[in-house]
Amino acid sequence: MSRETITETTQYLTFKLDDEVFAVDVAKVREILDYTPATKVPGTPDFMRGIVNVRGNVVPVVDMRLKFGMSQTEKTVDTCIVVMEIAVDDDTTVLGALVDSVQEVFELEPAQIEPPPRIGTRWRTEFIKGIGKRNNELIIILDIDMVFSSGELASIQGPGTVPAVKSADAAQEAVA
Repeated sequence: MSRETITETTQYLTFKLDDEVFAVDVAKVREILDYTPATKVPGTPDFMRGIVNVRGNVVPVVDMRLKFGMSQTEKTVDTCIVVMEIAVDDDTTVLGALVDSVQEVFELEPAQIEPPPRIGTRWRTEFIKGIGKRNNELIIILDIDMVFSSGELASIQGPGTVPAVKSADAAQEAVA
């Protein structure tokens, strides 16, 4: 699979999960909210913390630490929700990413970004656009659209979505 090469200077929002620094294209970020407890939705994956009301809109909240195989995010004074727009199958979905803390927004030149390693990373490489280098610090630049693929978003967009698909598959198997 060929990787998209970053060819232009881009602004990134950085955030921390444990001791790791991650970045997303600032164009994907809608807003940053203080931590708000989410209402749990039954039948969703563990990384789905629930839903919150953002100015009258229901927004699913994903615990990014759980999404990446870390321990659950614990609420601190720095814990926040990064509300992002994710492109899925020619459509845009809004979701909140629960992170330990937001760091800053800055620009990275293409020369400061290397392709993701093929091996030796604990995250799936298709989630990573590149590894940024800034002030002797490595920054994992996420391809946030890949982190939340259409299959995973279907499982968090509402109760009944996944079971309905499973039920339809089971019904087809029963007929066949």
